[in-house]
Amino acid sequence: MQPEWSPRISWTDLPVRVRAGIEEILGSPVVEALGQLGGFSPGTADRVRTAAGGRAFVKAVGRQLNEQSPVIHRKEAKVAAGLPEGLPAPSLIGTFDDGDWVALVLSDVEGRHPQVPWQTQDVLLVLDALVDIARAPVPPELEHLPRLEEELDEAFRGWGRLRSDNPEGCDPWILGNLDILEELAESGLRDLAGRSLVHTDVRADNVLITAKGAVLVDWPWASIGSAWMDALTVLINVRVFDPAYDADTALRSHAAFASSDADSINRVLAGLAAYLMDAARQPPPPGLPTLRAFQRRQGEAVIRWLRERLQL
Repeated sequence: MQPEWSPRISWTDLPVRVRAGIEEILGSPVVEALGQLGGFSPGTADRVRTAAGGRAFVKAVGRQLNEQSPVIHRKEAKVAAGLPEGLPAPSLIGTFDDGDWVALVLSDVEGRHPQVPWQTQDVLLVLDALVDIARAPVPPELEHLPRLEEELDEAFRGWGRLRSDNPEGCDPWILGNLDILEELAESGLRDLAGRSLVHTDVRADNVLITAKGAVLVDWPWASIGSAWMDALTVLINVRVFDPAYDADTALRSHAAFASSDADSINRVLAGLAAYLMDAARQPPPPGLPTLRAFQRRQGEAVIRWLRERLQL
């Protein structure tokens, strides 16, 4: 089942000054804009073609759509500008920012999103790309990125908040195992530490499968941390769409998980479940009406998987 993405505006909905600024970056007027599905931003996401024949990917958003979305675009612009050449990621062509609207102009990657439910061939292509990313030295331009264990410290403590305020309809298994889950999650923070560049938001709509392999898009949440964290989130996304998928075989066999072990995986799964289940019960942010429902789907997928692993 495909997720319900947040509604997006289109290229023609952008203010004239924003379109003019983007076309100045491109060096030619836009004659075609194809809107792309996916994600939870209310802004544009368009593959564009110019009168001169150039192509690019453009994403733009203003504060009236969502107060935080322009801030997120600015974060992504800084990350995209610092990504080393050769990494499986789009390159930044330019940024428009008038203080209200922010637009990113990126290279247009020819590819498709992974089919969901995921096919094993696509899973392996993404894991292979993540091995390359994890092994690449973090460039000096990105050394300022937050440390993953610090970024997720509050999120991994979500079980304590659920303990004091049980959400309606909470899984009885969770309520009966809160002590174990809370201990696993809080101890899992140390498993997030590392020296690798971490995307932190790898899911099907943030991946493109190309003729040369997988490419990761949308990098605003980039951090520095565990070499296998992104790979684990890929398998979570796989199980969101196919709860019966044998993700544990990939954990045991793929190089992306070479530095992990069964206990560290369980600890981080517990932490991610704490974040997702706690976040899912919050009111939806303005302009992002479907975000909480998808977080709940993700959280339930993590709990199912962790429960299977703990019982085994």
